[in-house]
Amino acid sequence: MTNLKAEKQTSYIGRFAPSPTGPLHFGSLVAALASFLDARSNKGLWLVRLEDLDPPREQSGASNLILDQLLSLGLEWDNDVLFQSTRLNAYQSALNKLSQKSSTYKCDCTRTSIKERGSIYDGYCRTKDEAPRNNFAIRIKTSNRKIHFQDKIRGNFKQDVKKEVGDFIVLRKDKLFAYHLAVVVDDEYQGISHV
Repeated sequence: MTNLKAEKQTSYIGRFAPSPTGPLHFGSLVAALASFLDARSNKGLWLVRLEDLDPPREQSGASNLILDQLLSLGLEWDNDVLFQSTRLNAYQSALNKLSQKSSTYKCDCTRTSIKERGSIYDGYCRTKDEAPRNNFAIRIKTSNRKIHFQDKIRGNFKQDVKKEVGDFIVLRKDKLFAYHLAVVVDDEYQGISHV
């Protein structure tokens, strides 16, 4: 697949990005239809990306089943389907850049230990004297800064990521790239303007 930003100039590029963990359920089909119709009504592109980055959760044949479901409903996408499993080098490159900027750190906290300290990750490993050597995830350092954007349905959305979410994982302990990293890298790559 080529970079669509260079291929076609359009102010609207939308996407539908299911995980191949089984057939699409009703909620996913509604999301697909809504994003498809929004793209078409805005004379934009509609792309399909399969988020196949979690092999333990994926079901054999689910990718083809999902694509068949979309086509059977007349939801035809523009350009090739992007499989995230083909983009591992891009995710590693992004992770390397973040690490070089000291925007990441290693974390060996368990879900249980995080839950004992509160509902939001408190950055416990960020301040450790020595980084873990084995069985660690990589987290992004968040800052006390509000982000905001205008949502078509919900209006002005604001969030302080550090306060409301905490430092989040970009590479899991099992060394699989997290959705939080991959989705941003791929949205930029595909020039996604609307989700």
